[in-house]
This record gives sequence, C-alpha cells and structure tokens, in this order.
Amino acid sequence: MLRTDRTDERRPRPRSARRLAAALVAALCLPLLGLTALVTATLGAQPAAAATLTQVTAFGNNPSNLNMYVYVPDNVAPNPALLVAVHYCTGSASGYFNGAAREYVTAADTYGYVIVFPEATRSGSCFDVYSPEALQRGGGSDPVGIMSMVSYAKQQWNVDSSRVYVTGVSSGAMMTNVLAAEYPDVFAAAAAFEGVPATCFATGSSSNTWNSQCSGGQIIKTAQEWGDAARAMYPGYTGRYPRMQLWHGVNDTVLHYNNFGEAIKQWTNLHGVSQTPVLTDSPVSGWTRTRYGSAGSQPVVEAISDATSAHDLPKAGMVPRAITFLGLDSTTPVPTPTPTPTPTPTPQPGACTATFAVTNAWGSGYNAQVTVTAGSARTAWTTT
Repeated sequence: MLRTDRTDERRPRPRSARRLAAALVAALCLPLLGLTALVTATLGAQPAAAATLTQVTAFGNNPSNLNMYVYVPDNVAPNPALLVAVHYCTGSASGYFNGAAREYVTAADTYGYVIVFPEATRSGSCFDVYSPEALQRGGGSDPVGIMSMVSYAKQQWNVDSSRVYVTGVSSGAMMTNVLAAEYPDVFAAAAAFEGVPATCFATGSSSNTWNSQCSGGQIIKTAQEWGDAARAMYPGYTGRYPRMQLWHGVNDTVLHYNNFGEAIKQWTNLHGVSQTPVLTDSPVSGWTRTRYGSAGSQPVVEAISDATSAHDLPKAGMVPRAITFLGLDSTTPVPTPTPTPTPTPTPQPGACTATFAVTNAWGSGYNAQVTVTAGSARTAWTTT
C-alpha cells in the first residue's frame, strides 16, 4: 500500500544522512587515495565477456567424427535445461546458430538453458539416419557421438536430467526422430521441422546415404508398424517416450508431405493414444494444428502443417511455439547476474577518514558536522 503520511517527511532521514556521509567521504578522501582507488574502480567496471558459440574437442566416444559446439548463456541456470539442436544437410553448427536456431539462442539468454550443436563432417553435411549402426541404440555412428555430447554437457553444466530436449530441421529433424526413439529415457520432448518417421530413411548400408522412397513419401505403414519399428531401435524398453512436436510444409517435395502423416502415426502409437486429434485449429493463417492425447499446450503429440510452405521451415512464429511445447520457457526467467561491487579499500595508517553527525534537522533539511582526519597535514581543501 502506498503511504502518504506527511509526518514522515518532517523527520530526519538517517539513511539519507549515511548516504551523504559516504558521498562526502568519497569526495574528500578519493584525491588522497590516489591512483590505486582509480585503477580499482576502472577494473570493476569492465563488462563480462559475452557468451558465444564454442567448440568442444574432447567430449567422449565419437565414432563418426562429429564436431561439438555449445552455447552457454552468461546467465546459465544452476541446473539448466539442455537443448540439442541438429542442423540440416549442407549446414553447419555456426550456420544453424546464426540462422534457423537463432530464436532458441535468444531464449537461452532469457531462460538460462544450454544448447549443444552437433556438426556433421561427412560430405554433404547430412546426419546418418540410414545405416544399421545409426538405427540401433548404442550401435555407433552419429547417434552415439551426439549422446556423448549430451553426457558431457550434463556433467559439465550440472544439467537437469529431466529437462533434456532435441530439435532439428530436415536432416536434423530426421535425427530428432531417431534420437527420440532410440534414447527415449534421455529426452523429455522433441520438435522436428520437416523430417520423416524414425527408420523411414533406412538403407541397410552406411555407404548408401539416401532413401528416395522415403523422401518421396512412398513408404506407407500402419501406426502399429511404425511404432514397432521405433521400439525395435531400443529392444526391451517399456518406459515412456518423449513428447513429439511435428512441423511440415504441405508443398514440401524434398521430404514429401506424406511423411508428416506417417510420423503422426508413429508417435501416437508410441504414446498409446488415438490418431483422432483431441483438438484441431488454425492458430495462424495457413496452419493446421492437431493435438493428440490432450488439448493443452504440451500434449504427447502435436502436429502443425503449413499450407503456405514447402521445404523452408521454420518460419516466423514457429520456433517460439516449439520453445513453449518443449518447456524451455516453463521456469521463471533467470535474472541477469548482479555485478560484484568493487570493495571499498581498507583505510591504512595515515589514510583519510571522516565522521558525520546531524546537529539540527527540520522539515526541508538538516545541519550536520563532518570531521575529516588524516595521518598528516592536508592543504588546499576545496568545498563545493
């Protein structure tokens, strides 16, 4: 409640007096403290180094020679969430960081989570979502290297193990589906932009890197068949699967739009929910959004198609919705750290000191006596 008690205005303000005393001490004594105090103040005013994308070179088992990059915001949370952000074919960690993933980076500055950017190094810079090694938990290739990055980040930054997420675009979206199916006990949720169902791109060989039937939308299965294919990637697992958000452009001819419907089949089956949506709406012109299992903002499966898009996602407004779906903004934003104040130098023998005492106070001010002492005589004092 706002106080309007005028009596308070007529009382002496000891706190204000103390502040004035401190100011007087600084004004009177700083010339005597000299260069040391000035240097201390200057150093204390230096801004902290801004966070940037940084490469990590020794992060563990890395059978396919991936590169690991990480973004740790200046205000990283004490137990941060972790997002694995996987780039597209012909892409790079820095290209994704500065481009399609930029809104994830900006949100990390607000919410204090860590982002790992795997980078493919093979020709074409696509991720392995096709070889037998990549499609079996612990089998080798890119998924093993990415999981080494996750383990490294979890240990290095004390990551909250219940808040590990994965997202990607195109080849990165295909890897998002693979990782979510292969390591369901690691990831809490995933967001895939224009990908395909897990195992759809299988070629049976590490040397055969493209599945034209899958890319062309010609592989059609039942929900049970897709679910079983994903479960075979981690045999014997009976726990929950990550929540999945799927995005696709209706006019996509690189990874045909049919793959969108096939992925919905797979993830609704893995979650044991009906393929009939609980909610269907259009939050943005051209978009059709369906939610499965529940109608809230974090259902087990959410699927958004865009009738105005081809193979060019994400577009404006999409990544913020992915951030909300994943839960990266579910905690109170981490405040910017308060700079550590420069300590006041301890007076040394012979140094300047001052005392302050109110001698008379009235409604509009007060008189005070300031006593300044020093270990030796001082001359040329000026009052301002």
